[in-house]
Amino acid sequence: MSVRTAAAIAVVAGVVTTLLPLSATAASAAAPAADDHAVLRTEMGAPVPGGPLTRGGATETFDLTVKNPTGKAVEYKPWMLLDPTGPSRLDEHDIVFKVEAVDAPATTSGIGRQDGEWQGLFSPSAKEPGEGFDIPANGRMTWKVTIGLGANYPTNNGDFNLTAASYNNSVAPGGADSHLFKVDPQIKTGELKTWFKQVSSGKDGQEQRAYLDLNHQATGDGAFATALATSLTLSHPGGQDADFRLQALIDGRWQDLKAEDSRYELPRIAKGFGAASGVHTQPLRLSLGKNTKLTKRTTITMEAEVRQAEGNTWPVKNASVQFPLAPITEPAPTEPTTNPTTPTTTTPSPSATPSSTATSAVRQAVATTTGNSDVTTTGSSTGSLATTGAGSSTGLYAGLAAALVALGAAAAWLGRRRRTNA
Repeated sequence: MSVRTAAAIAVVAGVVTTLLPLSATAASAAAPAADDHAVLRTEMGAPVPGGPLTRGGATETFDLTVKNPTGKAVEYKPWMLLDPTGPSRLDEHDIVFKVEAVDAPATTSGIGRQDGEWQGLFSPSAKEPGEGFDIPANGRMTWKVTIGLGANYPTNNGDFNLTAASYNNSVAPGGADSHLFKVDPQIKTGELKTWFKQVSSGKDGQEQRAYLDLNHQATGDGAFATALATSLTLSHPGGQDADFRLQALIDGRWQDLKAEDSRYELPRIAKGFGAASGVHTQPLRLSLGKNTKLTKRTTITMEAEVRQAEGNTWPVKNASVQFPLAPITEPAPTEPTTNPTTPTTTTPSPSATPSSTATSAVRQAVATTTGNSDVTTTGSSTGSLATTGAGSSTGLYAGLAAALVALGAAAAWLGRRRRTNA
């Protein structure tokens, strides 16, 4: 018996089990555990014709006998548990299942599903679906069970084990028989691997962002017959609103993801995903919006749930990652480029305006001064000087001195002329 089947039977022994029917005749019932009636034993005869099963091919038939070694009648609620190998979830039509009474009341069979796992169910035709068979004291009942593969049995799934148990815990511990059914062609079965890789976490411009890659890789032979859908959930300690801003890199640009029922849906991976597809990577980035109530660096948990997009949508794989994230930071104030308290320097205006004669003489004198080759001076109507070159004031003072000398010479010449005329 496989680990999953043993675990499932153990669960039924301690809790109420609910079966989710996939057909109108599938049972949906529960029964309390009771150790005093876990006494039945199941026996599976050799399958006929005894060859491996093929997709859409011939079926196998075997006898199922349930024995009651006690002195009182015990109710038996059949539960045929199938343990597949491979990553794909089985749908209703992936397995052919039929049960006919041999030494038992008329029987109706169907297919159920619990926690995404396939299970075969049958019950008395004269009773409500989910009712059991009363195995008489020191008696037995026998059925003929037919099993096979549907045409669309997943190519990445292989052999499977079938166990005859009971979902009302009426089969004794260790009393459930099982059989391994081979599937042709034989394949190397693998799994779907899903994992996060944290690329970076820190300040990106004005925002605090975490960059992550979500990776998917299939191993083994075959491929998924349907597209794969992935949903993300985000959580953090405490009850404050985090105002998550989640984006995915889609078609070469970052696009916002909107949460529906607290789940973010990622673009689907096309059907046919297998080992030959390599690693499928979905880049993600996360930040906290302006409306977040988180005020400090906080540990965020991101969980990914991968499932088949059609048919049996029970999760195929789960993965999670934790990383720190801080709220958005406000920009720092800009420092002023000048100190407003620094006084500005102004050039005082001359207190007196020179006469036109003196101005003309100064203008002429300055225009003819060439004592400093680094300074070029030109006169203006206001008597100001424009300076270019090395910026030294030596040439300016030399020019002014020459102007004063010329002005004095002119005054002396005018004085001598006036005396001569007199």
